[in-house]
Amino acid sequence: MIRRPKSPRTGNDTWNLAPLFRGDGDPEMEKDKERVARCAARFAAKWKTRRDYLRDPLRLREALDDYEAWKRRCGTDGTAGYYVWLRTQQDQNDPAIKAAYNKIDEFSRRIENEMQFFYLRLATIPFRLQKGLLENRALKKYRHFLQRIFAESAHLLSEPEERILNLKAATSNGNWVRMTSGFLARDEVKVLLEDGGKGVKTFAELGSLMNSRNRRVRDSAARAFNHVLGRYVDVAEAEVNSILQDKKTDDELRGFSRPDQSRHLSDDVETAVVDELLAAVAGRFDIPARFYRLKARLLGVRRLKYHERNVEYGNITTEYPFAESCRIVGKVMAGLDSSFAEIFSGFLKAGQVDVFPRKGKSGGAFCIYHLIGHPTYILLNHTDRIHDVLTLAHELGHGINNELVKARQHALYFGTTVSTAEVASTFMEDFVLQEILRESDDETRLAVMMMKLNDEVSTIFRQVACYRFEQDLHAEFGKKGYLSKEAIGTLFRRHMAAYMGDAVEQSAGSENWWVYWSHIRYFFYVYSYASGLLISKALQNAVKQDRGHMVKVKEFLSAGLSDSPERIFLRLGIDIRDRAFWEQGLAEVDGLLQETEALARRLGRLK
Repeated sequence: MIRRPKSPRTGNDTWNLAPLFRGDGDPEMEKDKERVARCAARFAAKWKTRRDYLRDPLRLREALDDYEAWKRRCGTDGTAGYYVWLRTQQDQNDPAIKAAYNKIDEFSRRIENEMQFFYLRLATIPFRLQKGLLENRALKKYRHFLQRIFAESAHLLSEPEERILNLKAATSNGNWVRMTSGFLARDEVKVLLEDGGKGVKTFAELGSLMNSRNRRVRDSAARAFNHVLGRYVDVAEAEVNSILQDKKTDDELRGFSRPDQSRHLSDDVETAVVDELLAAVAGRFDIPARFYRLKARLLGVRRLKYHERNVEYGNITTEYPFAESCRIVGKVMAGLDSSFAEIFSGFLKAGQVDVFPRKGKSGGAFCIYHLIGHPTYILLNHTDRIHDVLTLAHELGHGINNELVKARQHALYFGTTVSTAEVASTFMEDFVLQEILRESDDETRLAVMMMKLNDEVSTIFRQVACYRFEQDLHAEFGKKGYLSKEAIGTLFRRHMAAYMGDAVEQSAGSENWWVYWSHIRYFFYVYSYASGLLISKALQNAVKQDRGHMVKVKEFLSAGLSDSPERIFLRLGIDIRDRAFWEQGLAEVDGLLQETEALARRLGRLK
């Protein structure tokens, strides 16, 4: 095993929040809130009593310019809201931070209620006037923003009703979700470590130990993991039923015909596109089933335990301290485009990456942004494994995407829809993995190819299985009105077994793994991982064939919310409405599996 010196912990391996505020008690935060309140009040004073902008293109352009300026400079919670939210991710259990978050959240909802009249009134523009406004040259800058509002108009309520829904969102959803994640984040358990000793680990650190090559270590971590989930499954049962009821109520009030329709509308993607993706992926569940049979044979077992499905095969035991991870990722970024490497270097130097796990810190990884003028921040839980290198590349992909949009678009187009966000992340992640593969001998290549397949199975097939679990979860709740933890666990196992096949045992404790899966709390988000990877494969192939295609890739990464994903991808030669497109990407995964099986046979690894 290659062991490199662990990265020294420097001042740059946690977030530098000084560009926002000096600290939790900085009096400038209250001044910022006052500024945000004044900004919203000025906009409301100018436009709330007027209706001329609902028919006059020039007045509408003026109003939209003012609205964009508000969105750029203030938003609903300004810099204070961003700072406090970031602090909740650094320490999920500090009562003072929780209190500050609740206050800023309440403040933000008040500002949102004060400003929502504008959006809602734009939605009331009669259909007979919409076409003329969309074609008016004065409004070209905001055309797609208006298109999205007009599409959502059928599901928006009156101003007083929308205000009520905003006010009750925290108590009916947000507080419940934060409660469960907070319980999990604060838990620590004693487990067997790689060196044979025992130590106390946070819940977030158990995931890495469950992937250990040492069976005793991963079984110990799995027992601890299941124990923690079992400790909070009753709480999670109450939480999930509450947020399902809240979702059902909202959908009925807004007139949505199916629970995932609102997600598709907010993602600016047609429901038919998502349905084609789901059907295509579910139709190839034979691929993950074959993969797990291959992994079981390579590991010399008849069946894998549930928690063993991600165990690495082969000798990928090389440790990747954060400095080494940065070297690899930086090299790949520079090879793709010099601006990518510059963005990455800037994040590291400015302290925009929080690197290592610690008690109370949010688990997993993410990349976050807020107002267009704010720094982008990345959260990791780096434990020096190869997956941590890929996670860094993944989140950096989001960060690069964000910075390119920031440079090209105005505030109303700043951001990405869920259906496009994961393309950038998986694009960067896959190129980094290919760099690791390129430097490998046959034995290491087999191990890396198995790891790559494992990630693609998780990204494509597991996420679609989760989406289908969500569909059944909402449907069963609609029928029964309440779901026990046992009922939720049964649904969860059924859908996990559907994609895993018979080579993975749905072992005791796995019925509770929905407890920690945060994505199901944000409703039907996970399809984007599958679509993102399959679309990024098309972009990767184009770049491999012609490096000049990076110009088009950067155009896509700069597009933000300026057009629908369907039209953005069509400009790149990708038709996401065509099921054959998704099947083509799935065929590539199948091809990699066949290549891996052949290599394993050639090396004599299959008995």
